[in-house]
Amino acid sequence: MVYNGAMQKILNTPYYFIALALVGLGDTLFLSYYAFLNVIPSCALSGCEIVLASPYAHPLGVPLAYAGFLYYSFALFLGLLLAIDPRGLGVRLGTLAFAGIGLVCSIGFELFQIFVIGAICMYCAISALTTLLLFAVAVWHWRVSKRVA
Repeated sequence: MVYNGAMQKILNTPYYFIALALVGLGDTLFLSYYAFLNVIPSCALSGCEIVLASPYAHPLGVPLAYAGFLYYSFALFLGLLLAIDPRGLGVRLGTLAFAGIGLVCSIGFELFQIFVIGAICMYCAISALTTLLLFAVAVWHWRVSKRVA
C-alpha cells in the first residue's frame, strides 16, 4: 500500500509520542529510584539538591517523581493506542488533552521551582522539555490527522 505524505506523517507521529514517553519514563524512573532510596542523585546543576530536598518534592509524603512516572506511563499507553488507531477521534482528543494538561502542570512546576524554591532541577527540566515535546507531537498529530480524511 502506497501512502501520500500526509498519511505517512499520521502513521509516524504516534512513534515519536511513544519515544518521548519512554524518555520521560526513563527520567522519572531514575528519580523515583533515588526517591525510593531516599537519596538525592548527583546533578550537573547545583539546583537539583535544593529542589529534590525541599519539602515541596514530597507532597503528602509521596515523591513527585512517582506522579511523573505515572504520567509518562499513561502517555506511553496513549501513544500505543494512537499507533493502533491513528485516526480515532477519541484517542486523538484524549492524547491532545492529556498532553495539554501535562504541559500546564509542567510549566507550573518549573515556575514554582524558580520563584518559590529558587532553584532549577536538571531532571525536572528534562521532564518539562519532554512534556513540551509530547504536547507538540500531539498537536502535530491532531493537525495532520484532521487534514487526512
